[in-house]
Amino acid sequence: MKTATAETRLTSSRSLSLKSALNCARLAAENKARDAVVLDLTEVTPMYDYFVIATGSSRRQMHNLAEEIDALMKAEGHKRLGIEGYESAKWIVQDYGDIVVHIFDKKTRDYYELEELWADARKLDWQV
Repeated sequence: MKTATAETRLTSSRSLSLKSALNCARLAAENKARDAVVLDLTEVTPMYDYFVIATGSSRRQMHNLAEEIDALMKAEGHKRLGIEGYESAKWIVQDYGDIVVHIFDKKTRDYYELEELWADARKLDWQV
């Protein structure tokens, strides 16, 4: 019985994380980010469930995306555990535990190619 309860909690937690990850991608697109992607890492690593990746066109836009996404995540009950890269605004990483949001400038995104690095992860359709 304890295993079933733990599985139920895990499934419920992942469902909430999935919803939030998809909402982050939608919000990024609404705020004119390019090439928003949600990667499902649940079958690839125990560290994270989802990566949200988006490209901003300017430092100001990247800062706005980070702030808007943080407000959304707070409203959905997620606490940001860390943020890196905000000052340089080439790659802003926001860690919410199960979800990690990556906001890149185009050049840095092309260089690191996270989608290729995590090629075993499924890309999820957030536009539904």
